[in-house]
Amino acid sequence: MAAASSYAMQSSILACPVTNISNRCRVNQFGIPSLRRKASLVVRSMAEEEQAPNPVTPPAPSQKVSSKLIDILAFSGAAPERINGRLAMIGFVVALAMEVTKGEGVFVQISNGGITWFLGTSVILSLASLVPLLRGVSVESKSKAFMSSDAELWNGRFAMLGLVALAFTEYIKGSTSTLV
Repeated sequence: MAAASSYAMQSSILACPVTNISNRCRVNQFGIPSLRRKASLVVRSMAEEEQAPNPVTPPAPSQKVSSKLIDILAFSGAAPERINGRLAMIGFVVALAMEVTKGEGVFVQISNGGITWFLGTSVILSLASLVPLLRGVSVESKSKAFMSSDAELWNGRFAMLGLVALAFTEYIKGSTSTLV
């Protein structure tokens, strides 16, 4: 008997998308189930026994950025990949621009005085990158949503790969220009 009534209840609930207490599905003149209900649904919950509040752990203090030159220039320090990436980004854009405008490949650019420009740019950019780090300013503290420090690292990595690809393509082709 209980199984039959349970089955009847389930079938009436599943048959009618909008259910009400009377277990009958009311349909309006267009055959759409009525959204009107006779009884309101009340949900009550009982609180469990009071629990001891979880102690709030203060956030871990951020590590202070070391301003020692040895720490900054260490293999895992803040400067090496960042400076190399910045130099690669400048070098990639300049190499492409010179190749498009003058038709000279990377190796020709280097042999025609590119070494002095590279060394000068490297010294200036390295010093400009080291000054804030030596003062204790972290790169992440100056990072914005769009111009983030992670985006700078990835752009530098891709620029490094791009420079290698330009040189490798020129070497394989055996020509002085890869774009012209």
